Amino acid sequence: MPASPTECLKRLIEGNERFVANTRSAETAISHFRRSELATNQNPSAVVLGCSDSRVPAEIVFDQRLGELFVIRVAGNIVAPSQLASVEFAAQTWGIGLVVVLGHSQCGAVSATLDDLTPDRPEAPQSLNSIISRIRPVVVPLVELGNALPRDTLMRAAVRANIRASVDAIQRGTPLLEKMVTSGEMLVVGAEYDLVTGAVEVMHALRQRSTTSPPVSKT
Repeated sequence: MPASPTECLKRLIEGNERFVANTRSAETAISHFRRSELATNQNPSAVVLGCSDSRVPAEIVFDQRLGELFVIRVAGNIVAPSQLASVEFAAQTWGIGLVVVLGHSQCGAVSATLDDLTPDRPEAPQSLNSIISRIRPVVVPLVELGNALPRDTLMRAAVRANIRASVDAIQRGTPLLEKMVTSGEMLVVGAEYDLVTGAVEVMHALRQRSTTSPPVSKT
């Protein structure tokens, strides 16, 4: 019987605890021997929508074997149509029931968005604006309310607000995904990776339309 979304999340949390402790599971260490097995088939257990930042590779951060994660990476862990299509593809193809939106501290895309909201700053290039424009609506209220806050405090709040927005966008993104969330087949959670400690905090799971309350913290 396939693992439930909650069980899959527990495995990721345990893997991150190993990563923080600078250890690896024996299975992860030798997972490259699975290449031939995976050449013709795969059966990942979770989707991770993460930032493209080179310091946050999901398989390593969660200490998972080759073929365990279906990873979607884009600057700022934003949700655009292509990301929604990728999540839906994974759900339909392998019946994946866990989606983790993995943001991280000091996210460059979030920082660029905050800079873009600073008066008299040069306008961002059009290509970068395609990302900033998806983060901007989330952080504008924080800037308006917290313009007297230290930059690092504002940055932390903006990173988390952006993660929550991506969680919501996936949950409500397509009829299929919304149906899976409503029925309890899919759990969508937000998590923040700390670049200094290596720890992942599962910090948000918008209300799932089911009778099962999802875990919202690893502690």
